[in-house]
Parts: sequence; C-alpha cells; structure tokens
Amino acid sequence: MPVRSLQLVLVNTPIGALGSGRGGGVELTLASLIQGLVRQNHRVTLVSAKGSTLPSGCTGATLVEVEGVDQPSWQHADPDAPVSIPRNGLLPALWEAALHHGTSADAVINCGYDWLPLWLTPWVQPRLFHLISMGDVAHVMREAIESVASSHPQRLAFHTHRQAADFQLPGTARVVGNGFDLSRYSLQPSCDGPLGWAGRIAPEKGLEDAARAAAALGESLLVWGLREDPAYAAAVEAMVPSGTIQWRGFQPTHALQQQLGSCRALINTPKWNEAYGNVVVEALACGVPVVAYDRGGPGELVISGETGWLVPPDDVQALVTALRHVDQIDRFQCRAWAERNATCEVFSARVDAWIRDGLEADVSIS
Repeated sequence: MPVRSLQLVLVNTPIGALGSGRGGGVELTLASLIQGLVRQNHRVTLVSAKGSTLPSGCTGATLVEVEGVDQPSWQHADPDAPVSIPRNGLLPALWEAALHHGTSADAVINCGYDWLPLWLTPWVQPRLFHLISMGDVAHVMREAIESVASSHPQRLAFHTHRQAADFQLPGTARVVGNGFDLSRYSLQPSCDGPLGWAGRIAPEKGLEDAARAAAALGESLLVWGLREDPAYAAAVEAMVPSGTIQWRGFQPTHALQQQLGSCRALINTPKWNEAYGNVVVEALACGVPVVAYDRGGPGELVISGETGWLVPPDDVQALVTALRHVDQIDRFQCRAWAERNATCEVFSARVDAWIRDGLEADVSIS
C-alpha cells in the first residue's frame, strides 16, 4: 500500500532570508530537508523572510515570504538573558503565517532556535514539531525545550546524541542527523593541497586554534565564512605570522566545495557543544579528511582513523600531530561515509519517520 504523502509547513530561522547566509547552518539543513521531502512527494510550504529562495529542484514547494526585523541570535546571549522580540519582529510574523498555513497541514516543523514556537506548542491547533538546532545556550531556552519534552516528547528531534545530552529529557532523544544534496559535492582524490577551516568567524568556533596549528606546521590556512565578529577575526589574524590566514569569505556551495575539496584536511575546532557540524560533512563529501576536537556533534561524525582524526578538545599540539598523519586517511572512505549517512534522502527519511511517529502518538493519546 502506498504511503500517504504529508502536507508540511516548514519555518525558517528568523535570522535572515533563506539563501542569505545569515542563518548559518540552519539554512543548509533546511534547504536539504526541503529537497528530500519534495523528492518523497510531500507537499511542502516554506515560511521564511522576504528575499528567500527555494533550493534548486523544488519548484513544487510553496514559498511564503514575510517581512520583519531579524531576531537576535541566542547563540551569543548571556545564559540568564530574557526573551526579547524586536518591534515589528520577524519571529512573530513568521509564526502568524505558519499557524495560518498550518491549520490545514499535517504538521508544522520549526527549524529555528526560538522560544516563541516552543511556548506555542501545547496551545495551538496545528501540530508543531521542533528540530532543535543548538545545544544549551540560555536558561530560558533550555527550560522551554525541556517543557516540550515533558508535555510532547514526540514533537522534538535533535541532530546528535551529544547535542540532546545538554537537556534533561524524559526518555531517549529522537536523533535525525542531517543531510545534504551530495550531487553538489565532488570527490577530489588529491591529498596534497592546503589546510582549510570553515564556519562563522566568531569566538565559539575556535578559529584561533586552527590558525595556531597551521602556523606551527609553517602552512597557510584557507578560511571560509562570514566575519560575524570582525574584531575577533582581526585578533586571530594578529596571533599568527602574516599570511597564515587566507580569507575566502562566505561562498555558495558550488564555489565552496571546489575550493574545500582541494584541501589536504579540514580543521574543526569548536569551543562549544556543536549540535551537528555541517562543514564536517561538506568536507567528507569532497573526500577531505577532518581533524576535529572530540566535542559535540563532530565527535559523533568523524571516525578517528577512518575519516579523519579526533583529538582532545582545546589541545593545539594534538591538532598539529594529527595533521601530520592525514595522509593515512582514504579520501574515498570519507565520501563513502557521507553517502551512507548524510544524504538528503537519508535525512528526510528520518524526519519523515519522526513526524509520522509523532502524529501516530498524538492519535493514540487523544
């Protein structure tokens, strides 16, 4: 018997339009999820900021654009920070549209890390599901997530077990990983290129450790990403010899994968509990081994000795030692891991199963 397609409303982060790059990893996750769900013949509506673009091949999806002032990110908030919504904020505008379109949908999937949709969960008719995109960064957000976990545990999913471990959950966390359109990433078998690092240029990403490791090896470091904190970027550059860092800026996927794929290794140095590690998988999809701190999501993604090396967090010398051994990693195995674990199809199938299980649980409860 054919499986019934679902009518789904997806809601983007209220930090920038889809395709702008301001939404960070959520944008890549959301674009991949839309592609996978459309390929499964689900009826998808995306609610996002004005100026958003649907991913290629998703003409069957519907885009609903709304206007408003970007929401401040919880990523850099003080742990005791209160909930704050700007005047004419994008966050309430997104959810006004999402609830309107969600009345006739099977489910509404929240892809942003925000207090408002979590609080709304038990009070509205549309069934709200939450793909949590970060770990514990503020007390009020942790309490909101744990409240939904207590009342509607079937409505939460996480990217990794390590991310989920930040929260007090009543049962086993639903982990769906992540996925990417691997047709956009080409395996490059060469292994004698430069070192690379990718991510938002902000303190929690630990660029300074990667720069120090590259400098210790007497090599340059290609760096991709938005300079979210220009003062931090300048301070990191001043820590190492001139020319160590080669800034490449934010690049669309096509350009990023071409440049990243030429690297001998990607260095991943998070100073916080990364929920997943999108750039890790992007590198592996290009056949690039990853040398990463054994912290957060990357610690679940990298298989030490097979797809790269995991080293103790904050240990720059361990990074240097591991980087000397990346030639032992088979670049074809890196690509194979991505094909097994992180395609659009694999990711969307996990999300599909999570939503269906959640809807079934709602029926049994009622």
